[in-house]
Amino acid sequence: MKLHLVREYWPSGTNGTLKIEDYLICHTIEKPWARNTPNSCIPEGIYPLERCYDEQFGWHIKVVGVAGRPDVRIVPGTNFGTIPPGNILPVARLMGEGKGSQSRHAFEKLKELIYSIIDQKQQPLLEVRSYPDAALNLVQYELSWMD
Repeated sequence: MKLHLVREYWPSGTNGTLKIEDYLICHTIEKPWARNTPNSCIPEGIYPLERCYDEQFGWHIKVVGVAGRPDVRIVPGTNFGTIPPGNILPVARLMGEGKGSQSRHAFEKLKELIYSIIDQKQQPLLEVRSYPDAALNLVQYELSWMD
């Protein structure tokens, strides 16, 4: 089962909309694109999702197969002050570039969906891509870095 994360890239953060088929699950916030450094949102592509547990986040979702980034997770949070960079934070509402609200509610909704897919012995996949106009945002942003 494939979930679609469609992003908009901005200098202060990356905003996304997460859907399964045409059903809106939640929005997402991530760090800005920084060429796949550990302090960056992940590259566009298709990634398997797994159920995961650790002491810091409890039960959460792990994004598998990100080149050079073994610990990418989907966890609740509305800012990156307490969350390690490179993770995806689900939110119910987008509040600005890389900012959102009601993350716990959005995360629980997403986690329930992902875990039910896993319980049905299916492999959940996350397809990450950008809005066509958002790709232009990223190109303009990267060009400004080169100046």
